[in-house]
Amino acid sequence: MSRYRNLALFLVLAAAWGSSFVAISAGLGHFPPVLFAALRYDIAGVVMLAYAIYAVDHWRPVGREEWATVAVGAALLIGAYHVFLFVGQQHTTAAAAAVLVSLSPVLTTGFARVLVPSDALSPVGVAGVCVGLVGVGVVVQPDPSNLFATDAVAKLLVFCAAAAFALGSVLTRRLEADLPIETMEAWSMLGGAALMHVVSLGLREPIEPTAWTDLEAIGALAYLSLVASALGFLLYFDLLERLGAVEINMVSYVAPVFTAIVGWLYLGEVIDAATIAGFALIACGFVLVKRRAISQEVAAVRRWGSS
Repeated sequence: MSRYRNLALFLVLAAAWGSSFVAISAGLGHFPPVLFAALRYDIAGVVMLAYAIYAVDHWRPVGREEWATVAVGAALLIGAYHVFLFVGQQHTTAAAAAVLVSLSPVLTTGFARVLVPSDALSPVGVAGVCVGLVGVGVVVQPDPSNLFATDAVAKLLVFCAAAAFALGSVLTRRLEADLPIETMEAWSMLGGAALMHVVSLGLREPIEPTAWTDLEAIGALAYLSLVASALGFLLYFDLLERLGAVEINMVSYVAPVFTAIVGWLYLGEVIDAATIAGFALIACGFVLVKRRAISQEVAAVRRWGSS
């Protein structure tokens, strides 16, 4: 029964995070990108902080090490990731953005190996990272005669979002602060939102007053803040404890399926062959990088099934 519960929650999480890319595309028609991202985490951060106060005793960071962890999370996991993602997604499809973001687990492993020289990648692992990057090239399809085409630049910005998230994941783990993940996420969200407000003010982003009364705009903001962020991270915390890091990383490869379906139904987006091929290559890269951990998980599932 526990396996079925975990599977159901896993699919709910994949659906919430996959459809969030569609909500971003919908909301970008009404809000400027950086302000939209900041507003999302104003709301989500308050909700997550309330949950952290309820769920853990250590709900407020103390000491230099813990605040450094929050600062990295705010700057990279929330701030840089969402600025690049929201700005890039103005000019590319939700499905392409979801596929490019699915490279994050592969890049995380690559950054971890670079920053921890004693834990070098095997030749197969290096090949996996390279295969994933080839997948990015297939999705982006850069034109040598026009490298600064709007669509190509937009997709490269989304790739930068995935890289920022991967680097932030590695750096927060390296700091090894004794900080509950709920606390780290809550304060990172609030700090990231504040940073994005500063960026938005610096860019002098305009906002149409009608955005505050438009049902699609408010619905997109509410969905991203409450469902994709607050509920999504609560499900993530629960599944991380039950499944472990390897299995939960697989959500990155199920989410684009939901993005494609919801994007087609709501936005009328059609996925091209290059996006599908790029996704397949990125998924193959993940399997090569995580092959040992995946084989262990498969063995554990088989033992559970035979017991």
